[in-house]
Order: sequence, then structure tokens, then C-alpha cells
Amino acid sequence: MSHIWSMIAKRLALGLLTLFIVSLLIFGATELLPGDFAEEFLGQAATPETVAAIRRELGLDLPMHTRYIEWLTGVVQGDFGNSLSNRRPVIELISTRLGNTLFLALYAAAIAVPLSLMLGILAALFRNSFFDRFSNASALTSISFPEFFVAYILIFWLAGRGGMFPSMASFRGDPSMAEMLYRTFLPALTLTLVVTAHMMRMTRAAIINLLASPYIEMARLKGMKPMRVIVRHALPNALAPIINVIALNLAYLITGVVVVEVVFVFPGLGQLMVDSVAARDMPVVQAVALIFAAAYVLLNLTADVLATLSNPRLVHRR
Repeated sequence: MSHIWSMIAKRLALGLLTLFIVSLLIFGATELLPGDFAEEFLGQAATPETVAAIRRELGLDLPMHTRYIEWLTGVVQGDFGNSLSNRRPVIELISTRLGNTLFLALYAAAIAVPLSLMLGILAALFRNSFFDRFSNASALTSISFPEFFVAYILIFWLAGRGGMFPSMASFRGDPSMAEMLYRTFLPALTLTLVVTAHMMRMTRAAIINLLASPYIEMARLKGMKPMRVIVRHALPNALAPIINVIALNLAYLITGVVVVEVVFVFPGLGQLMVDSVAARDMPVVQAVALIFAAAYVLLNLTADVLATLSNPRLVHRR
């Protein structure tokens, strides 16, 4: 197992290097955005003197490399700075929104992962049947449409005409778990439809790739039922690619919720990021973007470790 720990250490080091490069890109990209917080804040009353005074007060007149070093030093210490809009610490603004985004991502994952595994196994079991072709066609259709289009279709049918679910996923106060599940069902269903296709098709392909193996043929010759052959013998050996695609889609559920949160007015990190971009509140934008990047890197590392542990030939090299 020593090489497993060595691999984890190398991937962590690579992940930290990746986050450092991403932080440079994030900071540089936010600097290239048109407009300025001082001009946005003052509006039509902006004059060169007042704009310069606000920029000097907020430290926006400092050179870019100086502000980047100060920001990165604070991030390493767990301090993302203060919001330019309301002067509150960025970590306070993010903490509540992060919990909402994680709740929505886990809600969608709890539906999408079992559903995609079940559909993938059934599609492999009934290969070239009507069910297989229908599920593949439905999967390709769902991933062909952008998230906002799927969201508006669901709003039209299930919220507008059907009236079964609210079109906005916002909630106030301290809602119960049942109310949160009810109000966030449509955004969770949107994310489910977007990511299920990838996981289902990978599960199907990985299992079908193993069905011609000698040990699968031997299990069939022994008279085992087809479903038992797939679940007992094929699925455990197909876990590595399935785990990878699930982890990548889980990363998408966390980092790719921006459009879905905006459509459903969901109070998550994506909505916070869009509002902050509109207000030119760059410390918040930089913090949210860095959190998304860190989540993506961490989930990729987790996928690599789990895929390695699921393969005995990689765990025991001899």
C-alpha cells in the first residue's frame, strides 16, 4: 500500500500546483473584466475624483501583483478578504451559500447515481433491445440540450401547466427538510437529467466490454442468471471507469450549477457569483471560483484513489 500513499502525495502536490495556476488565471481574468467597482457603486454620480478616492480607500489603486500577493496570502490563511459591496467578510457570504449548493448537488447525486447505474446495467443486460435503444436515445437527447433549456422545459410542464412544483427554489427562514426537498426538486431534476446520460452510457460500455471475458463465459456456462453474472462478476471489474465518470459528474454538480441556480433563483454559490460579477465585487468572484476549482481537483483526486483501490492489480503490484 506504500505506493498508494505515494500516489496520493504526488496527486496532492499536483493539485496544489494546479490550484496555484488557477488562482493566477482567476485573478487575471477578473482584472480583465470591463467596468470597475467604484464606477458601478457611484453610478451616474461618478467623477474622476470620487472614483479615485474609492479606489484608494479599497486598495484598488495598488499594482496588480501586489494585490494578488496580498489576496493569495490571505487565502492560504483562510481569509478571503471583505466584500466590496457590503464590507462583510467573504467567508460569511460564502458559508451559507456553500451549504445550499452542496445540498442541491447531493440531492441530484442521490437521484442520478443509482438511476444511472440501474439504467446502465439494464441496458447492458438487454443489449440491442428496444429498451437499450430507447435509453441511449433518451440519454443522447438529454445531453444535447443545455441546462437552461432543460430547466425551462421542466418549469413549463411541471411548474407552469402542471403546477406541481414551484418555479423558484428560493426559501426563507429555517425550512424543514421536506420543504427543501420539495422546493429544490426541479433544479435537482434538471441536474439529474444532464449528468445521468454520461454515467449510464459509461456503465453500459464498461460492462459490455467485459461480457466477452473468459470468466464471464465460464459463469454463464455454470448456469448463472444473466443479472447475477453482471452484478456479481462484471460490475466489480468495471468499477474503475464507472467511479471516474461518477466523480467527474459529481464535480460538475458542484461547479456547474451556476446556470441552474440562476434559472431557479436558488441561493447558492452560483447565484452569488453571478450577482457579484454584476456588482463587480471581485473578492467574492475570486473566492467562489477558487472554491469551485478546489472541489473539482479534490473530486478528481478521490476518483483516482478509488479507481486504484478497486483494481487489485494496481493495489498489489506483484
